[in-house]
Amino acid sequence: MANVNRRLLLATRPSGMVDGATILMSDGPVPEPADGEALVRVRYLSIDPTIRTWMDDAPGYLPPIGIGEVIRGAGIGEVVASNSTNHSVGDLVFGMLGWQDFAIAGGGEPGLQVIPAGVEPTLALNLFGVNGMTAYFGLLDVGAMAEGDTVVVSGAAGATGSAVGQIARLSGAAKVVGLAGTDEKCRWIVDELGFDEAINYKSEPVAQRLHAACPRGIDLYFDNVGGEILDTCLAQIALRGRVVLCGAISTYNTEGKVAGPGNYRALIARRGRMEGFIILDYLSRFPEAQAAMFGWLAEGKLRQAEHIVHGLESAPDALNLLFTGGNTGKVIVAL
Repeated sequence: MANVNRRLLLATRPSGMVDGATILMSDGPVPEPADGEALVRVRYLSIDPTIRTWMDDAPGYLPPIGIGEVIRGAGIGEVVASNSTNHSVGDLVFGMLGWQDFAIAGGGEPGLQVIPAGVEPTLALNLFGVNGMTAYFGLLDVGAMAEGDTVVVSGAAGATGSAVGQIARLSGAAKVVGLAGTDEKCRWIVDELGFDEAINYKSEPVAQRLHAACPRGIDLYFDNVGGEILDTCLAQIALRGRVVLCGAISTYNTEGKVAGPGNYRALIARRGRMEGFIILDYLSRFPEAQAAMFGWLAEGKLRQAEHIVHGLESAPDALNLLFTGGNTGKVIVAL
């Protein structure tokens, strides 16, 4: 086992995307597990847009990452030493392991979930993990999707958006329209994932295309990006339409105050609603969603894509991929 624990620490609050000045690599000793604790060697990091928001000194559902602290993030690791009755050597576990080679499980830290034998680790980070759970509960519970709905998804080629579109199709949506940033991504979500239509928001007139694709309006808009796309979809919301606020990635690197949507008044006239949510609220119901996802996956009705980046030192660049559109599907760092 290595005798050095490489850690990526927050050096300064970022302005825009993270760079070499934002995050510092630091070597330290491998921690020793105390009674009730286990030592976990990190194998995979889940790269998610919310990590960027935790780097800002701003209130949120979790406190900001402190200067000098390990970058917070979910991951999968292997238990390599244990003084805990909850974890055995060889267990694969999922939890907030952070951007480092080794992490301690137990003590006062949040518990780690043991990954069942036979489940691919990267699948546990994607469809069976936060992204799949976010898609499932955001669409079906928060969005209250009903059979026959016209569903629009932004960030449709990302890990969460691609799952949302597929679950909507499997749940009886009349039409599923996805927004993505390249022609290749648009072809992928239609040809491989079963979306009915795709709109390249970078090269096509989004408002016109949405009007043609959704002539009776948008019953359910699943928003991963915020900003101008959210405003455009609000203008075309249908009677009793719903907007699910999952993320606002288009604004995470914006300095200063972020402007709100100008078309929010459409919700009044059309008796619609817009609601945000945090997936942590649904932790107790994860088994329900995981069972549904497993069934669809086993039947070949659900697909995923992974964008694997190698090496702990590559984690900052992997995070930036989410903001440049350089990925298709789930971004994962393999250590």
